[in-house]
Amino acid sequence: MEYIIMIKNLIFSSPRWFYSHLWFLDIMMVLLMIFIFKSIVSRLTTNGPMIWPIVGTFPTIALNVYNLYEWGSNALIKSGGTFHYRGLWMSGTFGIVTSDPVKIEYMLKTNFKNFSKGKAFKERFYDLLGDGIFNVDDELWRIQRRVANSEMHSTRFVQFSVDSVRKLVHDKLLKVLEAKKGCAIDLQDVLLRFTFDNTCAMAFGVDSGCLDVELPETPFAKAFEKVTFIILMRFLLPRYLWKPMKFFRLGFEKTLHESVKIVHDFSKKTVRERKMELLSNNEGINGTQRCDLLSRLIIMEQDNKEKFFTDKLLQDFCISFILAGRDTSSVGLSWFFWLIAKHPSVETRILNEIHNILQQRGKPYEEDQENIVFTQEELQKMTYLQAAISESLRLYPPVSFDHKSPQEDDVFPDGTRVGKGARVVYMMYGMARMENIWGKDCCEFRPERWIKDGEFVRESQFKYTVFNAGPRLCVGKKFAYMQMKMVVASILLRYRVKLVEGHKVCPKVNTTLYMKHGLLVTMETRAKLIE
Repeated sequence: MEYIIMIKNLIFSSPRWFYSHLWFLDIMMVLLMIFIFKSIVSRLTTNGPMIWPIVGTFPTIALNVYNLYEWGSNALIKSGGTFHYRGLWMSGTFGIVTSDPVKIEYMLKTNFKNFSKGKAFKERFYDLLGDGIFNVDDELWRIQRRVANSEMHSTRFVQFSVDSVRKLVHDKLLKVLEAKKGCAIDLQDVLLRFTFDNTCAMAFGVDSGCLDVELPETPFAKAFEKVTFIILMRFLLPRYLWKPMKFFRLGFEKTLHESVKIVHDFSKKTVRERKMELLSNNEGINGTQRCDLLSRLIIMEQDNKEKFFTDKLLQDFCISFILAGRDTSSVGLSWFFWLIAKHPSVETRILNEIHNILQQRGKPYEEDQENIVFTQEELQKMTYLQAAISESLRLYPPVSFDHKSPQEDDVFPDGTRVGKGARVVYMMYGMARMENIWGKDCCEFRPERWIKDGEFVRESQFKYTVFNAGPRLCVGKKFAYMQMKMVVASILLRYRVKLVEGHKVCPKVNTTLYMKHGLLVTMETRAKLIE
């Protein structure tokens, strides 16, 4: 006790003497001990990846950035389906990652109003999408959603979309594949060109010219591709790093600025010219035969006294549609053809189904196999093909993760608390690999899981969120299936897709699940339908 009093008197009576002998090394030692102590506490109390003091989960993510999908899936499995994460100190990035269908349903449906896109999502995509349907919430979203739902499910647009896909498949896609037959080609690139041409036709009513036999590079398509990749960088870097880069137009932000300008100049020019075309139509604006979304929106605006779609919003709306249609369908098709090439028994069942459907035409078709064009009714009968596509999308969802941000503090049904402004990431890629969701064969490519008594069986939107869920369920879901079925059936009828030996296929970290090295294949003519 006397020693304690003596030390206390010594410290307070001679502070200068005390602090002059308190070495810098001692301070660092104390800080290190605090760091170690907090790290141990975090490791013992955190269910998931290590959350380090100051740096959060950033080091772990940085070390696994090139294998982010597998790392995230393993982390979800080890944590039981949900784990917390935090970014660098002062970055403001914090929240949870989940694969729990109950939490996802709560966000996307039960308490939909509280879980918005969030400021982080909107500001990163704003340069490209502006106030388009995929980048807004509340009333601005509801109006665009209502218009999109009305137009895309109209008989006029459905027929237009079927005719457009059919024409593009037979006039361009199959001709490109025939010209490249026997040569190694990047099928992912070809499919990207196909879906880009198709969505440009659907959204703007124009031919982007990407799918010519020479496979030319078009400025609009190239710029669009650059923008989608660079936006991902904004999600990986703290806001206080990419914001100054944007202001001073440095590094990838300079490239983004230049690429966005190309995209917007194209869309601005198209909107201006379409308005002039429709207004100068001799039959009047309502007499036009154009059925693309841009034309329909312009016509709708002319019929209404209150103007909602400004020229800028028309651009944002159509660019959003291209973003949704181009990347998702092409990426989904790429992984599908890769899986089919590795599972010949599934390919055989698809071909048998096509064979049986064509036999119902009541006349021989083998002699004129090259000119077979599938009808919409025949595509709808392809149950096993739909199951195979669904299974491919389950394992390799084009949009492999998404996130929401609560506007107010909230509590999930299992008691997990989430604070206002936090990011709640739900990972579709990880969900597909969870045994408690899909069973012990969750990692297997098994289309049969989607069929019962010969009929296609749909799963809950909230365990199969490939097309989103709840009020934001994709309005183009039917169109996407129709397009993919038309492409797959038309190609497999005529060609066998063979993987180039030694070519490595793995996911690329991006806003959509691209194949990092593309999909190198050779197309071999199928001598007859069943070999």
